[in-house]
This record gives sequence, structure tokens and C-alpha cells, in this order.
Amino acid sequence: MKLKQYILNILIAFDQLINALILGQPNETISSRAWRCKDSSSFWKFMRKLIDMLFFWQKDHCYNSFIYEIERNKITTTILTKNK
Repeated sequence: MKLKQYILNILIAFDQLINALILGQPNETISSRAWRCKDSSSFWKFMRKLIDMLFFWQKDHCYNSFIYEIERNKITTTILTKNK
């Protein structure tokens, strides 16, 4: 494994850990959760906007993270139907 991929894997794992610590699913990133929950709370709506701003070089970062999670089967159908 190349160093760049190794570092990316560590960052994603840290992101998932933080999400789990704030009562999210342990295999979902904060970006994906922000997109999924944006319509259910003003906090996640704000977080989605903030995260997308922080990743300004990636168009629709949160949405693309959510799609990536679905495509990689990292989140289950059950998670998709929850609004937490």
C-alpha cells in the first residue's frame, strides 16, 4: 500500500471514530452523516454546509461521501431510514 493511501485510510478511520463517539454509526463518516441528516435537524444542515465549505476543492463533498458509502456498502438500509 502506498503512503498516500495509508494516510487517507487513517484519516477516514479517525473520521468514523469521531462519528461513532457522537452517537453515529461506526462505519459512516461525518460527511456522509451530515448529508443524510441535513433535512432532519438544523445542526446537521449547518454541518453539511460547513463541511462542504471546508472541502471547497471538492464539489458537493458531503453528497459524494454519502454516495460513496452506499456504493461501498458501508452503511446499511437501516441507517438510511433513520433520521438521527
